[in-house]
Amino acid sequence: MIKQIPNTLTLLNLVAGFAATICSVKGYNEYAAFCIMAGMLLDFSDGFAARLLKAWSSIGRDLDSLADVVTFGIAPGAILFSMLVTAGMATLPAFAVAALIPAASALRLAIFNNDTTQSSSFRGMATPASAFTVISFVLAAAYSDSTIYHTLTASPWFLSLLSLTLAVMMLIRMRMFSLKVTGLQWKGNEERYIFAASVILLLILFRAAALPLIMAAYVAISFISLLTRRQALSPLP
Repeated sequence: MIKQIPNTLTLLNLVAGFAATICSVKGYNEYAAFCIMAGMLLDFSDGFAARLLKAWSSIGRDLDSLADVVTFGIAPGAILFSMLVTAGMATLPAFAVAALIPAASALRLAIFNNDTTQSSSFRGMATPASAFTVISFVLAAAYSDSTIYHTLTASPWFLSLLSLTLAVMMLIRMRMFSLKVTGLQWKGNEERYIFAASVILLLILFRAAALPLIMAAYVAISFISLLTRRQALSPLP
């Protein structure tokens, strides 16, 4: 029975994604964002529980991907659809634009499950990061004093660009660091420590308005790290 704890947490992740989807359909995008955040916590917890209890299984792995498609693909896609319609876009084009997120998420997860090079880092943006990017704008618009987020979330052009950008970011082969920490030493965790410091600083300075900036920092640190690694590996003239 204890061995089923990770799968139970995974199913709760899926339920959180389903709840987020229902909330967005009803127009409660802020509640949907919090449901997705709960799903992120459960997504972390199921992996931690599986390692702690040594309860890895092929069923658990497949179930985890199915839950992630719902919580980090369909739910943020539904939020984007809701925002696009509210921003004045017609239903059919709004659906086509928002559908990029769940479609790219499903494809990205299928690639991830069959790619042995993504054990310690990612190739392309992970689906939770993509989902967090979407909800970061929702929460920043709702809980910060910055008018720019209200303007952006009310712009069908910006929301369309956001959907397309996230779909591309999930499918490109650019290396992006994982937040999984195997030790507390600096070497090997440089990106994670720099990112953690950036998150703390941004939250202190901008509070809720920092949420979208956190994802920008994550992408920037990944890109700079990639350039640094390539420069270190390139032969001297």
